[in-house]
Formats: sequence, C-alpha cells, structure tokens
Amino acid sequence: MTQDKHEMVKNAADIVSVVATIGSFLQVITPLFGLIGAIWTLMRIAEMVTGKPFNEIIRRKKGDENAE
Repeated sequence: MTQDKHEMVKNAADIVSVVATIGSFLQVITPLFGLIGAIWTLMRIAEMVTGKPFNEIIRRKKGDENAE
C-alpha cells in the first residue's frame, strides 16, 4: 500500500513538473518553477534509463572516494 502511494505521488509530481516547465516557457509561471520542473523531469528520466532511484544514482560508495 505504501509503495502504491509513493508511486502515485511521484506520478503527480511528474505531471506538475511538466506543466511547470511548459508554463515557464510560455511565460505563465515564474522561471524558477520552470527550472525546478526541468530538474525534476531530468531526475525522473535518469531513473527510467537506469532503473534505479535517483538517490542511488548520485550516492557515492565508500570505495569510490578513494579511487579519485
């Protein structure tokens, strides 16, 4: 049940981000909201491409810090 609600919230945020981005380009909403929407959309695209949650994509492993 919790997973279903989580997916529902993510889907709603996807719709809001697309509307905010389009609205910003049409100068209906402030550009800040458009930027937030564009960032959210890019995060979701990265999740779909990799099949992992975004926080796992950007999180560094402890072994990776020593490799640099």
